[in-house]
Amino acid sequence: MRTINHWLASPWRRSATAALTGALPVLAFPAPSLWWFAYVALVPWILLARSAPTARRAAYDGWCGGFGFLLAVHHWLLPSLHVFIFLIAALLGLLWAPWGVLVRRLLGGEPSVGRGAAALLVLPSAWLAVELVRSWQGLGGPWGMLGSSQWQVDPALRLASVGGVWLLSFLVVAVNVAVAVLFAVRAARLPALVSLLATAAAASAAWVWAPRPDVDGRVRIAVVQPGVVAGQDSGDRRFDREERLTRRLAGRGVDLVVWGESSVGFDLDDRPDLARRLAALSRATGADLLVNVDARRADRPGIYKSSVLVGPHGPTGDRYDKMRLVPFGEYIPARSLFGWATSVGRAAGEDRRRGTGQTVMNVGHGLRVGPLICFETAFPDMSRHLAEDSADVLLGQSSTSSFQHSWAPEQHASLAALRAAETGRPMVHATLTGVSAVYGPDGRRLGPWLGTGASTARVYDVPLAHGVTPYVRHGDWPVPGALLVLAVLGVAEGVRAVRPRRGGRAPLAPPARTVHGSPAPPWR
Repeated sequence: MRTINHWLASPWRRSATAALTGALPVLAFPAPSLWWFAYVALVPWILLARSAPTARRAAYDGWCGGFGFLLAVHHWLLPSLHVFIFLIAALLGLLWAPWGVLVRRLLGGEPSVGRGAAALLVLPSAWLAVELVRSWQGLGGPWGMLGSSQWQVDPALRLASVGGVWLLSFLVVAVNVAVAVLFAVRAARLPALVSLLATAAAASAAWVWAPRPDVDGRVRIAVVQPGVVAGQDSGDRRFDREERLTRRLAGRGVDLVVWGESSVGFDLDDRPDLARRLAALSRATGADLLVNVDARRADRPGIYKSSVLVGPHGPTGDRYDKMRLVPFGEYIPARSLFGWATSVGRAAGEDRRRGTGQTVMNVGHGLRVGPLICFETAFPDMSRHLAEDSADVLLGQSSTSSFQHSWAPEQHASLAALRAAETGRPMVHATLTGVSAVYGPDGRRLGPWLGTGASTARVYDVPLAHGVTPYVRHGDWPVPGALLVLAVLGVAEGVRAVRPRRGGRAPLAPPARTVHGSPAPPWR
């Protein structure tokens, strides 16, 4: 232990260690998908911040760990943003500085049973507050929320139907804190053990008592994934390939055909020939087509990304314009200040325009669908609102072709499992180049993923379920609960700070230090 402490005495080595420990949770996300590792991944980071000699050093440990966490979770953006990703990670990593201070405040030294017990509630609440702030779309959205690493765990999916991904994040952090306390804080081991048992009991109760979606029908939905198409005329050639793949669906009794994001690179009002070809595909398959247009609009200025429904007679008029755009990928925040990002990476040369509201479309056969575009599937509130508006199926149209050989496609596809479990609605995640996936109303995967090497059209029998999950009914209730915990902590600390003054007594002076057995001069 002395050797470790001596090695960490260097601020640079300690900061590098904090960044490394902060990056460990990325192994719980796809592609590694070591979901179980999430429950211990924060322990080294917690132990490091706990051992900080000062509150300032603990803040640095939190900051550097947050930097490592964000850089690891978003590492696939490096080819697009280059050096800018390090700046973003450094700025957003500051959000974890108070978390590091709280770790030291509650677990540093030899904490009492009370402080250890408080840590089991306060530290997960503080982590949730950090996730709340960084989930704002202008800061990149809720990509890489710790709870989303549990997308393939059935009990976790049941918990998501109760409190969403927020509840999963809270419980994952609580388990990490309890493990750290068991490992390093002898006096507080009993509360830590009780916390682990309570977490297991809560998961078991949700497994038994949380309402299960009752399947009351099925629909056949086809996903068309054309694969990688490169070259100057890639838009036309991709459309040709999507057309050929869709024609193979004729006679298979599909109820809806879904194409991926940016599957049509031209506004259909400007290209009536494409609109006629899409209408012919609808007649051939006997189903409406939901395509995605990424083009400059003919009826208004600017470029939009839009989900457009096409029936046997052409576009039906149902259209959804993407509302939440990807920072730097689809627009540059404060372009006058950060416009230079276009010179160092693949940042947006022109800002896309935003839609003004979500849309539920009637695609025939009595089926109502709610479209989402690209990283909008990461926002739990958007899918919740669609479920509230009586959508039967959630549809995500995406494209991660710029990150084809990274972990991004798998991470993106996994998010749809959580949105399905939260809302009790099946979700289709259709992409241009993979990974495409379909999940049932309980969040379980229906059939294998369409990987990044696939160019095909696949039909899924999708079960339908209705009813309202606790999450849809009550929303993001773990978030205000966490903020309430932090507010109570702030009041308690404030009362403790002013209590000596009310008694009319000065606070006790710290014990005098000694130098070679003699009292140290006060100026030292």
